[in-house]
Amino acid sequence: ARVIVCSHFDRPKGKRVPEMSLKPMAEALSQALGRPVGFVDDCIGPEAEAAVAKLQDGDVLLLENTRFHAGEEKNDPELARGLAKLADVYVNDAFSAAHRAHASTEGVARLLPSYAGRLMQAELEALDTALGNPGRPVVAIVGGAKVSTKLDLLGNLSKKVDVLVIGGAMANTFLAAQGHAVGKSLQEAEMHDTARRILEEAKAANCEILLPVDVVVAATFAPNVPTRAVGIDDIPADMMALDVGPDTVAAIEARLRQASTLVWNGPLGAFETPPFDAATVAVAQSVAGLTQSAGLKSIAGGGDTVAALKHAGVADRLTYVSAAGGAFLEWLEGKTLPGVAALETA
Repeated sequence: ARVIVCSHFDRPKGKRVPEMSLKPMAEALSQALGRPVGFVDDCIGPEAEAAVAKLQDGDVLLLENTRFHAGEEKNDPELARGLAKLADVYVNDAFSAAHRAHASTEGVARLLPSYAGRLMQAELEALDTALGNPGRPVVAIVGGAKVSTKLDLLGNLSKKVDVLVIGGAMANTFLAAQGHAVGKSLQEAEMHDTARRILEEAKAANCEILLPVDVVVAATFAPNVPTRAVGIDDIPADMMALDVGPDTVAAIEARLRQASTLVWNGPLGAFETPPFDAATVAVAQSVAGLTQSAGLKSIAGGGDTVAALKHAGVADRLTYVSAAGGAFLEWLEGKTLPGVAALETA
């Protein structure tokens, strides 16, 4: 076979930006593969076609950044045809870009016999384990700062999982919506009605929502400040909740011990700033232990989640950790991923 590699890098917005060239990647790829990797200064057109024509069996050629063409992000048919002209078969191994209908992810897949690469396959199989055909009970942990950014996720998961754990600052919004005074905690007052609706919809779907029963509070958000754990009815007016408390961690761990499948997106507290990493680290270590010893199928993803699992030292001990941020989230939201849909119909 003769392998042609194409990719995007950064956001050059349809212009040639030397700092965003893929040329340095050719050397890195060469070292990883243990063989020479060629590079061509465009991804379509005469120069690319000439470079492809010179390939021998076993050769690898890296094309220039597809986003140097404005048509990439517009899914321009002409750019897709230019890419398709170079190859006989298309393999998409970029699940992290599967939520984008771009020329190199969706357009070209409509023009060639197309297949998922091994990483794409692993991601899709992990996601099917998580929500497509999961072992039950299924527990989902959703954290992060804002309800407003995770509305679709919460709505979809509440219809598919048995227990939905809500942590992070978004839990403050749910607690406030239930009438709890949350002091100076970050929360979205304009989302209270929405939070109550999510709780009602989950109840109707027989999904248990697990909110914090205690939180770790501090007067200021800074590393290693004095903290204490308090019940959700005892948050001082001049303090803020920055992590879930030990009783909440125990409640989460109890649900996890009964679970067959876990889906995790978002930390439970402000984990980047110790000591507000305690709950996330404790639960991550419990998840890793249950995955290794009790057969828990644990699937996690999203940038903050991956960083939190690495911080806890357990990123390699879960069943699957997805490096795909937006694509992982959109799949959990129940949305169609154009890059995957194109492969299914190819």
